Amino acid sequence: MCVDVKRNQSSMQADCADPETSDKGGRAPTRRPALPKAVEVPTLALIGLAYGMWLAALFVVPGWGVVWAVLLLALAVTLHSSLQHEVIHGHPTPWRAVNGALVAPALALVIPYMRFRDTHLAHHMDANLTDPYDDPESNYLDPVVWARLARPMRALLRFNNTLAGRMLIGPALGQIAFMAGDWRLLREAPAQQRRAILSAWGWHLVAVLPVLALAMLSPLPLWAVVLGTYLGLSILKIRTFLEHQAHEMTRGRTVIVEDRGPLAWLFLNNNYHVVHHMHPRVPWYKLPALYHARSARFLACNAGYRYRSYGEVFARHFLRAKDPVPHPLMDQPETDS
Repeated sequence: MCVDVKRNQSSMQADCADPETSDKGGRAPTRRPALPKAVEVPTLALIGLAYGMWLAALFVVPGWGVVWAVLLLALAVTLHSSLQHEVIHGHPTPWRAVNGALVAPALALVIPYMRFRDTHLAHHMDANLTDPYDDPESNYLDPVVWARLARPMRALLRFNNTLAGRMLIGPALGQIAFMAGDWRLLREAPAQQRRAILSAWGWHLVAVLPVLALAMLSPLPLWAVVLGTYLGLSILKIRTFLEHQAHEMTRGRTVIVEDRGPLAWLFLNNNYHVVHHMHPRVPWYKLPALYHARSARFLACNAGYRYRSYGEVFARHFLRAKDPVPHPLMDQPETDS
């Protein structure tokens, strides 16, 4: 572990969050986030909408044309994935088992919800943000690892660091890395963690089989189902593309994208990402108001890491990388062939 990446170990909450609303101890929850005291109706309604969109894409819209069905399916997968993220943070009911059941069907086909939950909560240990080893959602590599890669792999990863690349090949590369990581953990991790991983993949099979059964019963060709699902994951990559950056200060690593358009809605306002990291228990529909009421403070907290809209993100980074692949704050190798 490089000391530079770990500099300023205090979390974002400890540095910036209001003591009345931040999590105790100034740290993001790692296992069991607090539950709401009442049912959050907007989130519950969106869960119903996501399933309705997905079923319509399979059984209604194909009659209008496969292209429209694929597009609607992609939007449903994106929204459902955003709702799974919301449930990970304790929403929308006071009953944890109910929350998990509400988003259990594996509409994204390839991502076990329980593994998403565990890795994402580990990601919320803010002192580790962007660390190639301790942040499960980091897209950086250790410079020593980077130096050993073959030139074609380096070229592929450089393309993946543009927004175009992240949308085109990012879902595939991310899934390969995710599964390779789990395979490594199954060989090297303690027994309890291995059992948890196997359980997550076993429950994933239970969750994905009815989804596949309905897909095969629908008039939409299976290739179109796969394409729509991949497109949904590709849309999600727009949000995750620059959520975090390498920065010496923990609080300077998380972005604000001041967007209020359809992408912000699909992402459940997680474009206000530093607000979410500082207040992970706040539901999605309260994030914009919380940000705009204290925007100067949030931007001071994240060292001004801001984009005005996703239009600006596309304009600046669609064909141009935002970051290098090797982590810029980690020790560089003596030679870089």
